[in-house]
Amino acid sequence: MKFYFAPLEGLSDSIFRRAHAEHFGGVDKYFIPFLTPNQNHCFSGREKRDISPVQNAGLPVVPQLLTNCAAHFLWAAAELHTMGYQEINLNLGCPSATVTAKKKGAGQLDDLFALSAFLDDIFRSAPMPVSIKTRLGVHDPAEFSELLSIFCQYPIAELIIHPRVRDEFYQGQPHLDAFAEAVLQCPFPVCYNGNIFTPDDAKRFIFPDIHAIMLGRGALVNPGLFRELRGQPRLSKEELQAFHERLYADYRAAFSGERPVLCRMKELWSYLGQLFLGAERFQKSLRKANSLAAYEHTVSTIFQSLPIVQTPDYPTAF
Repeated sequence: MKFYFAPLEGLSDSIFRRAHAEHFGGVDKYFIPFLTPNQNHCFSGREKRDISPVQNAGLPVVPQLLTNCAAHFLWAAAELHTMGYQEINLNLGCPSATVTAKKKGAGQLDDLFALSAFLDDIFRSAPMPVSIKTRLGVHDPAEFSELLSIFCQYPIAELIIHPRVRDEFYQGQPHLDAFAEAVLQCPFPVCYNGNIFTPDDAKRFIFPDIHAIMLGRGALVNPGLFRELRGQPRLSKEELQAFHERLYADYRAAFSGERPVLCRMKELWSYLGQLFLGAERFQKSLRKANSLAAYEHTVSTIFQSLPIVQTPDYPTAF
């Protein structure tokens, strides 16, 4: 069984990935949050930093592309192949309205004719293996049967399935019957993604012949979860504090000014806060912190005064 870290825009960047790998490890592949190639045929400055071979040296990383244009996909894939990447991932799962309105991400699942033409083009010319991260459809899980028959026509390196439709976003329970159908039918490896927050969750979602499990939100709440899934000890508060301090220092070194550091760390604490018993008492002061000094004071109080809970109340927001 392999374990993957999901691409989480604005959170799992190269700084986070390196700190996580060095403090906790246990990840077989880190997926780089989606790149959005366009007609300009150039990556943005942020994208260049995140895919830099130097920044990712020694890490098992896979870039993800978000586009509905085969020419843009193939340009980016060629560039990434030149950099030394050995796999590219296609995002057909992002449910964000700003993405799907442009018929990208999960929005591509609404027109299967156009999707088939797109897949024809990229699999005909892609310079390296292509994996796909998908949802079951847009409105109804019943859409997945036809979608799955299309996927099975292509030499997909791996199909990562978040078994919800776009309209469900991250609410409700995953449709495991649809995922089971994919495991039985697909001629290529299948990976499960969605609602893995504890080792017990992983046991419930493991199917016969499943290739891998991808964790996203659960690994942000508990960065040591991959280690636990491999039967190793749960993270301690001291380990978590050391990871936080490393990450905080690296962001301060990388970003100019206090605001971008505060934004990044506050977003991270919307997950990490769920590990601490009674952390909701500090959420207002953490959200209102407008300086690094105020942020440091609140976080120091959390680490000093609150215990880590054994079973967090997932998946609420701090």
